[in-house]
Amino acid sequence: MPDLATTGTYIYRMGTAPNTRAAVSQKNKVFGYMVGSGAFKQLGVVSEFGHDESRTPEPIRGIGFGDQVAELVPGVTEPMTLTLNKTLLYAMNLFQAVGYKGGISGLVRSLKHHRWPFDIKQELVFSELVSKKDLLGGGGEKDASPPVGGQPQGDVKALFTFYEGCWMNSYSASYTSDAAIVAENSSVTVTDIIDGVSQYGEYIDASTLSIFSSGSGPGKGYSLRFSGGTQAASGQI
Repeated sequence: MPDLATTGTYIYRMGTAPNTRAAVSQKNKVFGYMVGSGAFKQLGVVSEFGHDESRTPEPIRGIGFGDQVAELVPGVTEPMTLTLNKTLLYAMNLFQAVGYKGGISGLVRSLKHHRWPFDIKQELVFSELVSKKDLLGGGGEKDASPPVGGQPQGDVKALFTFYEGCWMNSYSASYTSDAAIVAENSSVTVTDIIDGVSQYGEYIDASTLSIFSSGSGPGKGYSLRFSGGTQAASGQI
């Protein structure tokens, strides 16, 4: 499979997107480990990309204390699900886009042919307005990947997300008589999500809501129940 980004046969030229402070879908890049490429490549003609996850906080109650919740304990997080839909191309279908030898590259035609998981990279590219004026070096952003066939732009930043150990859990394509475009629709289940640079694990610094500071002093949490405010615990267990 030739590298379409360098052979001059890419399906369309790279266009422009408006510079706004609000995030726009035109600046959302999706990368797959495209078959035959040996590296992440941006996926063209992606019509929809979305992510969804959920977990249920489980209430703890005690008899004799009335209808009162003592504490909410976060339940187990369900695996994240991605929506990945694209237009079917003769030379590049969705299976090939994420690394499987399907279509003109090989056998893969069905979910049952998937033997190995794949990874997906997402870049939410900031507008130049935000990259050059609003970012204050928080460390969560990195230089955006260069456009297809272009050169790196070090002054344009992006928010990276890596979806690891992905498996397709549904795939569909529909050919209809009243529409020329054929859409491929898939749902993908994700093993884990990282940003590729931050510390990961029990001591992850995920918010400023910690009740304790690093020196075991008062933190910056805003929960009255847990920070000893007007609704401090009475000592009952």
